[in-house]
Parts: sequence; structure tokens; C-alpha cells
Amino acid sequence: MTINVRSDLLEQINHNLFTFFNATPESSPVMIAMAIFIAKYLVLIFPLILAGFWFWGSERALPRHRIIVSKTAMAFCFAILASFCIGLLCPHDRPFVEGFGYNFLPHAPTTSFPSNHGTTVFTFALSFLFWHRILPGLCLMATALVIAWTRVYLGVHWPMDMVGAFLVSLMGCAFTQMVWTLFGENLQKRLHNLYQRCCSFPIRKGWIKN
Repeated sequence: MTINVRSDLLEQINHNLFTFFNATPESSPVMIAMAIFIAKYLVLIFPLILAGFWFWGSERALPRHRIIVSKTAMAFCFAILASFCIGLLCPHDRPFVEGFGYNFLPHAPTTSFPSNHGTTVFTFALSFLFWHRILPGLCLMATALVIAWTRVYLGVHWPMDMVGAFLVSLMGCAFTQMVWTLFGENLQKRLHNLYQRCCSFPIRKGWIKN
């Protein structure tokens, strides 16, 4: 009984927050267009940053940057796997599937909790906060929060989907740190050897760093 009451209370909070953030037909068309662009494309900045960290940089910073890339990729894999399992075990309809609120971004009626987009961007941001520097990490976290807000604003996610995504991302980073403490050095050597073999041609040309 207590669990049901708490669940109902969370759902009520979720619906109330969604109503507060969700755009309406009276919302600014410019605002909606900007939100659509951010929700669909701003996420691409995260893999581009990781690519830059791996392929280019100073000789002194590159080894440390590549460790950040490896740990971020591992955290992402753990987090997205956890997100997938939670979605299978505890499916939750998206707002437009329930017929609640307004939707401005076409999306398949897949389970909403936790948000895969949210899991992705929060994992990247938390990785930089934990394993790089605070200021770049905060900038990426601000970007992640904007992306999360747009997907609620446009009606494809509930606010709690983003809270769940943040927690899953946090667990992914924590699990990665534990695994890295045990196997990280050996894993990084293997990844670097694989990189040198697979990318020997552009490395020789000087297009990317060794």
C-alpha cells in the first residue's frame, strides 16, 4: 500500500512538472524550432569532443585525454545497458502515448524511462566532471541540461525520465571507475595498440596523432 501511494505521488509530481515545462500551441514558434534543433542535433557535440580528444592534442596531454575518452566510452556502455534493462523491466509510456500534454517532435512510442538521450549526454558530462576538469565538465553539464529540457519541452519525455537518466549515468561512471582501477592500465594499452594498427595510414600521413 505504501509503495503504491509513493508511486502515485511520484507520477503526480511527474505530470505536474511536465505540464510546467511542456510547450503549448501558444508557445513561440521560434522557441519550438530552436528546441527541435537542440533536441535533435546538439547531442552530436559530445562524440565530436571525444574524437578531438583522441585524435589530436599536445604530446603531453594526449595520453591523459585518451584515458578520459576510454573511461567515458566505458561509462556510456554501462549506462546505456542499464537504461535498456530498466526499460525492459519497468516500461513507462511517453507523454504523447498517454495522450498527455503536447508533442512537437515525432518519436516512436518506445518506453520513456530512463531517457537514452539523457543517459548519453549526462554520462559524457559527468565523465568530464569526474575525470577531466571542472570548468569543461560544467559547460558540458549545462549543455546536457539544455538538451534534457528540450526533450521535455517538446513532449517526448517526462521530467523523471531525465532524473532517472542522470542517476543511471552516475552509476555508469561509478562502475567504470571500479573496473578501471582493476583493469584500466592493461585495457588502455590494448586499445592503443589496436588504434595504431587500424589507423596506421592516417597516423603516418600526420592527419591524426600517434
